[in-house]
Amino acid sequence: MDLVVCEAIKKDWENYLLKEDLPVPREYKIEGGLEHEPVKYIEKTRSYYEAQGFDRAYKWSDNSAIPWYQLSKPLSECNVTFVVTAVPDGTIPKLSRQGGSFALDEIPETFRTDELSWDKQATHTRDRESYIPMVALQQLAAAGIIGSVSARYHFVPTEYSQSNTLNSDAPAIRDACITDEVDIAILVPL
Repeated sequence: MDLVVCEAIKKDWENYLLKEDLPVPREYKIEGGLEHEPVKYIEKTRSYYEAQGFDRAYKWSDNSAIPWYQLSKPLSECNVTFVVTAVPDGTIPKLSRQGGSFALDEIPETFRTDELSWDKQATHTRDRESYIPMVALQQLAAAGIIGSVSARYHFVPTEYSQSNTLNSDAPAIRDACITDEVDIAILVPL
């Protein structure tokens, strides 16, 4: 049952690629292979929180039960939003950040990402489209592949406390998505 959604999306995407008037996805090639060792994110995260002086080692969340959901309507009728961990308003101090919803027409050209954990030697976040594909989503909506792009997007801060995310930020974002009649939320962790 959980593969039905994937197959429906795959089918729609294959149809999208067959239309000649739409742009073909870009392809990138790394010549000579990788120049750097892969980033050991788990070790880096563990070391980061140890250095912060937390009493216990960071406990990774357990998401063994994946909440697959079969869409109740075609993808071409779905309202799509996204949830980011990149900071839309860098003036808010890290320790006082809370999840929130923001107007899509006020999306910043760049997000504050310097304090987040990602491989800053191998890539960058100056190209917002590389991690928040707004133009691609708008093209999919214009082509009728998805129904629409929601008027709001959502931010959830990265933090040590999973309970804040689960008990405060996630329910607020869920409620905003219900209010906005969102059918699909694309999660964009950074």
